Amino acid sequence: MTESGQGPPSRPDSGRVLTPEPCMLVIFGGSGDLARRKLVPALYNLFLDGTLPSNFAVLGIGRKPLGDEDFRASTREGITAYSRRPLADKPWTEFERHLFYLSGSIEDPQSYQAIKTHLEKIEAERSLPGNRIFYLAIPPTSYAAVCEGLQRAGLVRPPDPAGPFCRIIVEKPIGRDLQSARQINAVIGQVFDESQIFRIDHYLGKETVQNIMVLRFANSIFEPIWNHKYIDHMQITVSEAEGVGTRATYYEETGALRDMVQNHLLQLLCLVAMEPPYSLESDVVRNVRIDVLRCLRPIAGKDVEQFTVRAQYSSGKVDGREVPGYRREPGVNPDSTTETYVALKLFLDNWRWAGVPFYLRTGKAMLKRATEVAVQFKDIPQILFNPNPAARQPPNVLALRIQPEEGMSLRIISKVPGSKVQTNPVEMNFKYGDAFGAPSPEAYERLLLDVMVGDASLFMRRDAVEASWAWVTPILDGWAAYGTKWLPEYLAGSWGPVEADRLIENDGRKWRTL
Repeated sequence: MTESGQGPPSRPDSGRVLTPEPCMLVIFGGSGDLARRKLVPALYNLFLDGTLPSNFAVLGIGRKPLGDEDFRASTREGITAYSRRPLADKPWTEFERHLFYLSGSIEDPQSYQAIKTHLEKIEAERSLPGNRIFYLAIPPTSYAAVCEGLQRAGLVRPPDPAGPFCRIIVEKPIGRDLQSARQINAVIGQVFDESQIFRIDHYLGKETVQNIMVLRFANSIFEPIWNHKYIDHMQITVSEAEGVGTRATYYEETGALRDMVQNHLLQLLCLVAMEPPYSLESDVVRNVRIDVLRCLRPIAGKDVEQFTVRAQYSSGKVDGREVPGYRREPGVNPDSTTETYVALKLFLDNWRWAGVPFYLRTGKAMLKRATEVAVQFKDIPQILFNPNPAARQPPNVLALRIQPEEGMSLRIISKVPGSKVQTNPVEMNFKYGDAFGAPSPEAYERLLLDVMVGDASLFMRRDAVEASWAWVTPILDGWAAYGTKWLPEYLAGSWGPVEADRLIENDGRKWRTL
């Protein structure tokens, strides 16, 4: 102990804000939708916030025959339509000077020498030190061609703390099962070191998702009761109001389990269920997250009939709009058995969560767009304020709202004013916008900045990707083995099929109404 009796000084805060070094961001798929809707608007907002490095450049690579000015005009339209903050002429004039474009085929090995020449020319003109980030905003089928092309052109450097950095960002889906995920990881891993690879899941960049760790470990009232002794169950819901729309071809090959559960929902599960990390170092945080995946009780073979529900939306109305049934959407096989909705009941076989069920659900063409994690605490004893079994007190629920209304609520039981002892549930609400007076940054803003500073805390490590697929793939195999010609249906604009209601109601519980 020190003389003050306070013990040795605590370890440095590894979550401190870091300033990114000057760098070049090369976007493969630079003329595509992701770059236009998300990536460049995110960079523009970071620029307005003054958090980008003082010297940076963005090089878009795409098939479209555009010049620099065409690319800038296109990204200006994207910022006008999709940016969190409105476009302003003076900042835009300064920002667009950092944007460049090169047309070429990523499948053509000759393109990479042109990329190298163009990249080095921009770096020389801008006095950039050679720090490079390659963003693969392209289908996974093209990852091998790009990685091999970059390597042959000498554009990939091994990690060197004393030299310029070289990093790569890859988008989901990373595979469609365990085998294909391993193949993709192997392709990237042959060229880049694991420390250079950032597998992006935009859900982990959402402000309210990041706040889950703070809520749990920065508030002493929650951690002591965050276990099987006090929590009855948890519900994780990600509902989408939109149908498949123009993504029918992609969705037919994917489905809700691959598209949403394997990444987004399981990552939310990891955050709410993980053990406390001993520091905020990226690998420490990622280690405790992957421990959750390793504790998942397998669902395989005929277990899929007991612990999973899948369904498709039928025709109905969402927000007053007519939505055709999934099998009537353009590009969908009329005999399709691709699920647009999935619900699961799962367990974690560890000490903290022994016997606690986790209910997950996600679907398209549902009543509203919403993402929520709900923690339902155990009932109080049936005495005092809860003696009547026919009119039981509603349980305490902590609801973490991730979108669209960011915040949280806690349902407690309160006495109704008056001489009679009468109780009623009330909600204690916290809203980010009200508390902090400004909209939260978009997920891609945080994630792009983290790549620039080299913080991998919010990114998927290779072993985590493969661990999630190792759990999901037996479910897919079980569905294939015990599937039916027609899936259950739910009305577009509803909360899902009756089969999902039975999944949770058979346990004496109910889905929350969001």
